[in-house]
Amino acid sequence: MPTVFNSPAELAGSVGKALGASDWITIDQKRINTFADATGDHQWIHVDPERAAAGPFGACIAHGYLTLSLVNMFLPQIVEVRGIRMGVNYGTDKVRFPMPVKVGSRIRGAGELVAAEPTKDGAVQATIRVTVEIEGTDRPACVVDTISRFYPE
Repeated sequence: MPTVFNSPAELAGSVGKALGASDWITIDQKRINTFADATGDHQWIHVDPERAAAGPFGACIAHGYLTLSLVNMFLPQIVEVRGIRMGVNYGTDKVRFPMPVKVGSRIRGAGELVAAEPTKDGAVQATIRVTVEIEGTDRPACVVDTISRFYPE
């Protein structure tokens, strides 16, 4: 269940708080191959299981940008802002990929509200740090500060 805010204004009172985590998903070879086809990145560490098994990671790994793109799927499971006429993905700040995601791994996103500020056009701009966790490991796959703008009704 996502953390629910009944209005954008409520975000300011929760800066610094954990927002919870999304469901776990399994990163399979089909998802990796589909991402490779969509982006044209067919590097062997992603799409050649035989060669990757003998490579530095011992298996195929997900593209870093595949992992990052899944944050868009995790965010609605982490946070819901009600009382808005529109929400806009405004961008990201600092993105890091500390650990590769091996094929067959399960990952999820965990969120923390790190900032919430009013904008000149009447929205509230929220920065949510999403840490993409890999089940069974201490190091995250990705850490990104997402920036969203929520326009009240």
